[in-house]
Amino acid sequence: MPKNKTHKGTAKRVKVTGTGKLLRQQAGLRHRLEVKSSKETRDLSRVVEVNKADVKRVKKLLGR
Repeated sequence: MPKNKTHKGTAKRVKVTGTGKLLRQQAGLRHRLEVKSSKETRDLSRVVEVNKADVKRVKKLLGR
């Protein structure tokens, strides 16, 4: 059987921590920033964990 290839688009967007958690950047911080409040901008700039419902799918894309 051939090995599964890593999905490079996902690999560039998701970081795997030492304990195996998947971290991602939040969406919505690319445009219309003058409309968004400073609080909203700060909150969106955080790195968050991948949703529990998506972890299995993302791990498969990463070949884990």
